[in-house]
Amino acid sequence: MRVHLVGLGAVGAGYGSRMLAAGVDLKVVADPERAAKYRREASVVNGVEYHFPVLATGDRTPAEVVVVAVKYPALAEAIELIAPNIAEGTVILSLLNGIDSERVLAKAFPQAQVLLSVTVGIDAVRVGRQVRYTSLGRIIFGEATNGVEPTAAVAKLAGLLAESGIDASVAPDMLHQLWWKFLINVGVNQVSAVLGAPYLAFQTPDAPAREAMISAQREVIAVANAEGIGLGERDLEAWLEVLAKLGPDNYTSMAQDALAGRETEVDVFAGRVCELGRKHDIATPVNELLRQLLKAATNSPPRTARHT
Repeated sequence: MRVHLVGLGAVGAGYGSRMLAAGVDLKVVADPERAAKYRREASVVNGVEYHFPVLATGDRTPAEVVVVAVKYPALAEAIELIAPNIAEGTVILSLLNGIDSERVLAKAFPQAQVLLSVTVGIDAVRVGRQVRYTSLGRIIFGEATNGVEPTAAVAKLAGLLAESGIDASVAPDMLHQLWWKFLINVGVNQVSAVLGAPYLAFQTPDAPAREAMISAQREVIAVANAEGIGLGERDLEAWLEVLAKLGPDNYTSMAQDALAGRETEVDVFAGRVCELGRKHDIATPVNELLRQLLKAATNSPPRTARHT
């Protein structure tokens, strides 16, 4: 199976290393500068070096599966990079945060099979070419339409992930799953980015960071219900069970970006919540404050990680 991967950050390198180790025919798609770097330097995942094969310039051979693992601000560039290798029936798996990337990809590639997916429980961290994780969590995926029988695209992706030793499951209610992951990100990613704090700051019941996280997440529940997505307290409880199992010293991807002074995905999280709040006349003060704080921190000098 010919598989392409765009994005060699913590998530891409983590899952890509599993595919490479399993002997999957994997090629990384990158711009010329990154491609040259990937050819020169190995990625080190949990102490093991991986030399990811890079798609040759001008190779237009169709991919059977394309895994998109960039950050949301880089999605437009990723679409340009993968376009020459998208054919009728190519399966696209988006591992991006937020609730919009699959819609954008489906519009760009109507000939492809774009599945909905979320990653839950992954705590991978990247520093330079070094990636470490205690858990790669699980990929939950499926069709955008609830209740339909699994398609050939779902079966193909399930086979690839099983072959690679990647924990995955097919869900019949992927819209709910997508919004559940959005709830997670809006809370823990943004608050951890503001505080520069690891998961440990959120793992005790009376932690102030945990209270701030849940306050932001309850605003997601409100706008989700207005959009017809039935999120509720049970979804918060399910997230807290996942949170308890994450490596306490590891950081969300957004916290990593904020600490390094890089652009964050705040527009995808708080920005989207506030937009939906205005649409439905629902107050979202916690996310508005998080949006302002994270916008102010964008492109600021790198900070020192906070240890709790």
